[in-house]
Amino acid sequence: MSTYRIRPGDTLSALASRFNTSVSELARANKIANPNLIYAGKTLNIPGQARNDSFEPSRGGGSGSTYRIRPGDTLSGIASRFNTSVSALARLNNIANPNLIHAGRTLRIPGQGGTSAPKPTGGGGQVGGSNGVGKPGSATPAMHKLAAAGRAAALGMGGYNSQGLCATGVSRAIQNAFGFKVWGNGNQIDNNLPRDKFKQVNMSLEEALKIPGLVLTWEKTSSRLGSIYGHTAITTGDGRSSVSDFIERNTLGAGGRSGFKVFMPTI
Repeated sequence: MSTYRIRPGDTLSALASRFNTSVSELARANKIANPNLIYAGKTLNIPGQARNDSFEPSRGGGSGSTYRIRPGDTLSGIASRFNTSVSALARLNNIANPNLIHAGRTLRIPGQGGTSAPKPTGGGGQVGGSNGVGKPGSATPAMHKLAAAGRAAALGMGGYNSQGLCATGVSRAIQNAFGFKVWGNGNQIDNNLPRDKFKQVNMSLEEALKIPGLVLTWEKTSSRLGSIYGHTAITTGDGRSSVSDFIERNTLGAGGRSGFKVFMPTI
């Protein structure tokens, strides 16, 4: 059994996927009572991994350290974990396409040194606080813009009927609203949202649906494809519906979904 030190932005579900194990196995191996609440700085035991397999960033010469890319990693996720930017990582490592990195490659991490105090990081939506986002009137212009772009994308794709392309609808809305694209399936969007443009917030689905322009993600849904690819959507702010490749009239009433997270644009 090897170890891994939790970084800001990590979730237990993402770590389980990365290390080819399950949330329940990780929780059991580390005596974690609440899988939705883990702490940056804590060292996890990784079941089923060889003891000499290192998942820690290693100290390098000069002002930086190094990190070996693992399956499931994204450059934006790594940048968030090490409190740097995608552009800084790409520049330091001569990466031409930040959307394409390869497992097994060693990255140089700019400006790493010392340790930071542990702070909570969510395993399924329990991260920080809502930071002032708690009612429709507190929505920013960027959030209203994303909500409008989301509705337009949904109407242009499936209308009120799902096409099975939720991530495409959300990605199209983000691109139309802000000029950049986010790749991945419904349960990958959360790791691929650039952390200098989105932040994870802690609120229930009922609260989130009252606010326009939030990105919602679920690790799994009750459908066959949803159990593999999850689901993602953008809130409209009406307290009921969300949009992706279609307009879902009653998101609050959609059962069988798990691994819920909420992200707010900070642009």
